[in-house]
Order: sequence, then structure tokens, then C-alpha cells
Amino acid sequence: MDAVSKIDFGSIFNVVVWGLLFFTLVAQLIKSMRLVPNKSAYVVERLGRYNRTLGPGFHALFPFIDRVTYIQNLKETTVDVPPQVCFTKDNVKVVVDGVMYVQVSDPERASYGVVDYYTAATELAQTTIRSVVGRLELDRTFEERAHISSKVVQVLSEVGQVWGVTVLRYEIKNIEPPKSVQTAMEKQVAAERQKRAIIAESEGKMQSRINRSEGVKMEMINQSDGDRQQVVNEAEGKAAGILQVAKATAASIEKIGLSLSAANGADALHLQLSQKYLSQFANVAKPNNRVVIPADITDMATMLSQFKAIQPVEQ
Repeated sequence: MDAVSKIDFGSIFNVVVWGLLFFTLVAQLIKSMRLVPNKSAYVVERLGRYNRTLGPGFHALFPFIDRVTYIQNLKETTVDVPPQVCFTKDNVKVVVDGVMYVQVSDPERASYGVVDYYTAATELAQTTIRSVVGRLELDRTFEERAHISSKVVQVLSEVGQVWGVTVLRYEIKNIEPPKSVQTAMEKQVAAERQKRAIIAESEGKMQSRINRSEGVKMEMINQSDGDRQQVVNEAEGKAAGILQVAKATAASIEKIGLSLSAANGADALHLQLSQKYLSQFANVAKPNNRVVIPADITDMATMLSQFKAIQPVEQ
């Protein structure tokens, strides 16, 4: 009975041991088959030494010899840089925080070059920010955000080759000065705005006065031009009238001369002048009128008779 029991326990023990070995082998075989997803990299060590880096896809490892020690994510990762106290060039304390975007470029160096590249990059970014802000005055720290960010990226890119990571960009989220400085800056901004408003108002008034004076000037110029043109037009009109009268007078004289040269022209002129002479006496010879007449009225008749003696000039 004791022998049977010993045989049973021994066989059971062997079965258990071989079963464990079988399951261990199966587990190792399964574990040696790795399916690497996209944008990931598996670092494989063989007997504790770096062997290769597995890219996306299916891979088979040697059981008990190969082992995946690091899994690196190749996607771009956002890393928050905690707020830190910095002193500007004019000894003003400011609190600066930011965010950087990191991507693993070399999985091997990211695994063996640094213990934790996220922490290392964050610490280096903070020290770089303190160094850059210390060279700037408070007013320029708000204007030189791009300069600070580019400087942090430049420094991290230099060490990123050793760490196997690439800092794509860094952005400053907040720059917070003390409350007293914020109050002073707000007052300064308000004063600047008020100054610009006063300057704009004064410039507007000045421009308004200039525009009004220009308008008055143009009005006076237009009025003087109008007056001058009116005088010119009146003068031209008078000159044209005088010219027309002269032409008419010349035409009438010419006609009179032609009439005198015609037959009985002198008699007709003598008769017309006599009639006008006598009609003038009739107009002025009215009651209560004083008329001065020649001593010998016959003189006019003598004068008129002389027209008869005028002979037409031969053409």
C-alpha cells in the first residue's frame, strides 16, 4: 500500500512539473510573438543587451533570450511646463508657465540616453526660460514671447539629439507679474489710451479748422474769379456794343455820303435839317421857358443854304 502511494505521488509530481514546463514554454512562445501598432517602437534586448528596435507590424522573438524592455510612443506628445518664478532684467518677479510638444525621433537613445526624457526636457525648458527672461526687461517679456519660445526650442534641440527626442515647438501660456506691477501697468495703459485720445481729438480739431479755412479760401478764390469773369464779360459786352455802334455809325455815314452823291441828295438833306431845326424851336418854345436864339435867325437859313452848294465828290 505504501509503495502504491509512493508511485502515485511521483507520477503526479512529474505530470505537474512537465505541465508547468509546457505551459511556461507555451507562454514564452506566445510572448515572443509581438504585434507592434502604428506610431510605436519596441526596444528588444537579447540577454540584457540592446538587440534591435521593432517597427509597426508582426514580429517573432527568440523565447527566453529576447525581451521587450521599452515601448516608445512615436506620436507628438504635449508636455506641460509647470509655473516657475523668474526675475527680469529690471528685478521684477514674474511667474511663467508654458507647454511644449515633444516627439521621439530615436527610440534607442530615448530608452538608454536619459532616464525620463519628459522630466529632463521640462527641467531644461524651465532653466532656459529663467535664463532668457533674466536678460529682458519686464515690458519686453510680453513682446518677446516668440523669441523666448524659439530659444527654448533651440536649446532643447541641441540635447534632443542625445536624448533621441525632438522638441517641435514651445509656447508660453502665461506671464504673470505681481499684483502691484499689474496695477501700475493698467494705469500706464489707461494713461496711454487717454493720451492717444487727446492727441486724436486735437488732431481732429486741427484738421477741421484746416478744412474750414481751405473751404473759405476756395470760396473767396471762386468768388474773385467769378467777379473777374463778370467784369471781363461786361467789358467785352461794352466793347462789342461800342463796336456795333461804330459799325452802324460808319454804315449810316456811308449811306449819307452815297445819298449826297445821288441826284437831289443835297436838297433832301437841306430839307431834313431845316425841319429838325424848326422842330427844335417848336419843342423849346413853351411857356415859362427861356430860349437863347441867335441874333439873326437867318444865319441858320444861310448855313442851311450852304448845303445846296455842296456838290457830290466824284468817285
